[in-house]
Amino acid sequence: MAFRSIALRTAALCRRAMATEASGSTFPLTFGSPSNALFNAAPVKQVDIPSTTGHFGILPNHVPTIAILLPGVVSVTTEAGDVQRFFVSSGTATIHADSTVQIMAEEICDVGEIDGAAVRSALEVSRSKLASATSEADKAAAQIEVDVYECMVAVA
Repeated sequence: MAFRSIALRTAALCRRAMATEASGSTFPLTFGSPSNALFNAAPVKQVDIPSTTGHFGILPNHVPTIAILLPGVVSVTTEAGDVQRFFVSSGTATIHADSTVQIMAEEICDVGEIDGAAVRSALEVSRSKLASATSEADKAAAQIEVDVYECMVAVA
């Protein structure tokens, strides 16, 4: 009997539900970094993000979620249907029960602004740092740089 009671409460807590507050075919997006605000509660149709659990798309009425961003491209489909692509180095995405979405990135740049030659050069420097790093902290910092630049090279 006690097990059944615990199982029922656990099932209720673990049940995932769709957001119920969104209306129409858009949802408000806030997207920025410490130095750059790109969207401030702007109505958008869809956002695609790279996260530690995989790349996924966000639409109105998405299940409330918190995700950690990986280096990669965030694609935003505006209310007008235009797709804007931004490279993010890392960050978080929060999808709230009221269908508002907040994406906070450490660094953001428009994909069109990435200089392929400069990124490839920076990648080589980062790989050299990684190869010569002696402390665990230096290795970790260099590995993060390598990961970010490899992703930038892939989209440049």
